[in-house]
Amino acid sequence: MDNQNKNLLLTLVLSAVVIAAWAFFFPPEQQQPAPNAGQTTQQANAPGAASTSASAPQASPGTAPATAAATLGSNVQNAPRIRIETPEVEGSISLAGGRLDNLSLKKYKETLAKDSPDVRLLTPIGGVDGSTTKPYYVVYGWSPAGDLPANQVPGPDTLWSQVGTGELTPSTPITLQWDNGHGLTFQREISVDDKYLFTIKQSVKNGTDKPVKLAPYGIIARHGIPEERRVYVLFEGAVRMTDGELEEVKYKNITKLDNQGAEGQAQVLQAQKAGWIGFTDKYWQTILAPVSGPFTSVVKYSGEASNIYQTESRLPVIDVAPGATGDASTHLFAGAKEWETLRDYQDNVPIQNFVDSIDWGWFFFLTKPMFRLLHFLHDAIGNMGWAIIALTFIIKLIVFPLARKSYISMARMKELQPEMEKMKEAAGGDRQKMQQGMMELYKKHKVNPAAGCLPMLIQIPIFFSLYKVIYVTIELYHAPWLGWIHDLSAPDPSSILNLFGLLPYAAPAITSPLHIISLGILPILLGVSMWFQQKLNPAPTDATQAMIFAWMPWVFMFMLGSFASGLVLYWITNNTITFMQQYTIMSMHGKRPDLFGNIRSSFKRKKTATDGK
Repeated sequence: MDNQNKNLLLTLVLSAVVIAAWAFFFPPEQQQPAPNAGQTTQQANAPGAASTSASAPQASPGTAPATAAATLGSNVQNAPRIRIETPEVEGSISLAGGRLDNLSLKKYKETLAKDSPDVRLLTPIGGVDGSTTKPYYVVYGWSPAGDLPANQVPGPDTLWSQVGTGELTPSTPITLQWDNGHGLTFQREISVDDKYLFTIKQSVKNGTDKPVKLAPYGIIARHGIPEERRVYVLFEGAVRMTDGELEEVKYKNITKLDNQGAEGQAQVLQAQKAGWIGFTDKYWQTILAPVSGPFTSVVKYSGEASNIYQTESRLPVIDVAPGATGDASTHLFAGAKEWETLRDYQDNVPIQNFVDSIDWGWFFFLTKPMFRLLHFLHDAIGNMGWAIIALTFIIKLIVFPLARKSYISMARMKELQPEMEKMKEAAGGDRQKMQQGMMELYKKHKVNPAAGCLPMLIQIPIFFSLYKVIYVTIELYHAPWLGWIHDLSAPDPSSILNLFGLLPYAAPAITSPLHIISLGILPILLGVSMWFQQKLNPAPTDATQAMIFAWMPWVFMFMLGSFASGLVLYWITNNTITFMQQYTIMSMHGKRPDLFGNIRSSFKRKKTATDGK
């Protein structure tokens, strides 16, 4: 086999290994219900359960003992509610604990169906309208310090009252109030912008004749986790920023946290200046961000009995003199991980390094600029599919100088083929003599036999980065391209098994064993584009090598068939541009590929082999 075919075979094998490993470790996403959709509630009312609601934290270390765990009262499910209505979200706040526990995202649907409900982010204990979903909510309160009794501060289940009337909108904030009956009056002012950012100002007025010590906190509590398939390519769990340092703790690792005595299974970090903490899913997140530092961030697990995952933001203990008022403010982000929205909050609120709450992956130095360019192209073109195609052209233009050297090297290798054949005959069976002669030949004509694989080596991190962008960024969620492609973050929905919709029955579901052979139009185009690219060179004369070449495009077609349509579209575009570049450069160096001759010869060989049998 000549060196040009060796390079091509090595490239194909390397590609297959990379994609096979990627498909194994990072399986393509199956179409799952949106967060909390159709999942079974994990109530902790069973015997032995420690608590069914978030438990109040300690005040700052060394200032007060832990508050007793709150138990579920009927007031949590039956308490009055205040409606939330903004252009992006809707839901309600329960006066039991003043908890924000009912929130849906109006712009995002669970599926592409016209009657699909909005994506639900937060869910109260007991569900909404009888639904059986896992509780997921945000509560605020105060931890006692000094000699202040625990029952004199509001906790997760305290029944608040609303000052005045009205619902929470971007133009109408609300105020909650609770009097402890011992001279302390607590207020909570809640406002929201037109996107996903809430601002909670907690205050306490000291009507007693002596100073009091206490500390405000915020808690995000999650009863169980979404029953979606966990994949290595995507981080989901607790995420926090501590003075510029990002930390991610997967759900499975939260359950393995060390016991910290009074804290229980917890991990505690001190932020001296700024930061945030919360839970992040694939497309959505809920984050607590104190307006100013310092603060203590805590990741906690309640144990298997109640199975509550908890993140906390604890602010320092404050001293409130008689007749004075103490207060503290925290931002709460509860919504979609839209890059532009996060960037705006990062720059203008500000929330430190907030765009890093998106999981950019190992190749973040490529993923971030790649996404920014894709985002720019999408704004300019108005369609994410065409933006992916434009991005592919730009990437190929950037790496073209290296690709050009590679193609020129391959063309020169082909020019040297006659001399190499003569050298092989002269060397006979002496392999060492043959290798030495080839090295001298390469050196004389300044040819690098390994240069043909360089574009593929460069393309591997680009492939990973683009896959990451397409997989984790919400900008591709339900983003259409053209015709039958309505969601570039999902596999091609068409199927050869029903002749791409011409036959009157649906394609096999992604859970069906037949789905692996239910190829869509894009995967088939991918295989064809690889096959045409392969036919730029004659097939090797060795039967085994020829068989590998013959099957490789179709193996890739099946391997990438269930990947996101956006990624397959990139691969097709990349193959097409590579084909045109290689054909043009080889033609310019006097070695125009005999494309149709190579195609005809491949069918002739197949026919001869059959006749021989």
